[in-house]
Amino acid sequence: MARISGVTIPSDKQVQISLTYVYGIGPKTARDILEATKVELTLRAKDLTDAEISRIQDLINEKYTVEGELQRIVTGNIKRLKDINSYRGLRHKANLPSRGQRTKTNARTRRGKKVTVGGTAKKAATKT
Repeated sequence: MARISGVTIPSDKQVQISLTYVYGIGPKTARDILEATKVELTLRAKDLTDAEISRIQDLINEKYTVEGELQRIVTGNIKRLKDINSYRGLRHKANLPSRGQRTKTNARTRRGKKVTVGGTAKKAATKT
């Protein structure tokens, strides 16, 4: 099992897919990294040599921001938006979608489980 940027990548998958398990590396970036390091795209991660792993790791450290450092940057950007009370920051504070999606319907992932408001149940008649 190879470790790249502190992440153990799956060994039974192709290298181009395995690299996407690192936060900050998507399919396109993974292909670019492998082309730059001259590693075959369809090679399995378990078949990588130590030299190939070190070339990949060196390129990632040199050119890309990944994992913890990237997460700190993203968190800092969101905190800045909240601090300056921008519209996007207010949407983040309220835990609502921040990119213009509708919220009358949908948006359940962001808003959470539906809570019914109002008294729809019939009230029982009381004796006086």
